[in-house]
Amino acid sequence: MNDEHNQSPDSLPNHQGEKSQDSDTTNLSSPPPPREFSAGEQYPVSFAIFAMARSHKGLTAQLLREIGLFPGQEILLFQLWDRDAQSQNSLGRALRLDHSTVAKSVKRLEEAGLVSRSRSPEDGRVTLVSLTDAGRALEQRVTEVWQHVEQATTEGFTEEEMATLTRLSLKAAANADKHLK
Repeated sequence: MNDEHNQSPDSLPNHQGEKSQDSDTTNLSSPPPPREFSAGEQYPVSFAIFAMARSHKGLTAQLLREIGLFPGQEILLFQLWDRDAQSQNSLGRALRLDHSTVAKSVKRLEEAGLVSRSRSPEDGRVTLVSLTDAGRALEQRVTEVWQHVEQATTEGFTEEEMATLTRLSLKAAANADKHLK
């Protein structure tokens, strides 16, 4: 008869294949501790970017909710505060967003009374997005949110560290953009 059929239960491997600590046999009663996978160890740069983006977005979202905005809407508003009455297409190009994302964001902002949409007098096929008085009035509050997030994110940084972070972040973004289709 084959030796593996004559083994005692303590010597048979469990589904984890772990040996007990007090003998050379496999422990059937307790599973091994889970193996920890750390993306931070295998991909330190990508994980650091992910962690920073998640924390930054979380803080920004929390503060924007307090003034009635969804994350990302403030970016569109910043663009309009810089130059009002832009086409949805130009907003999408400037913000590097697809048309459906811009359209959804503009619709939400319009429903909130912060922007209005109208047809271009030069080309009726073009939809212009303009700030309302309520949208203009929100500029100071959104600016304060971004100032708070900027200060919180860079707390304890030197001017040189902030400049280095900015330069490397923009370089990493440009590198990744080269691979987008």
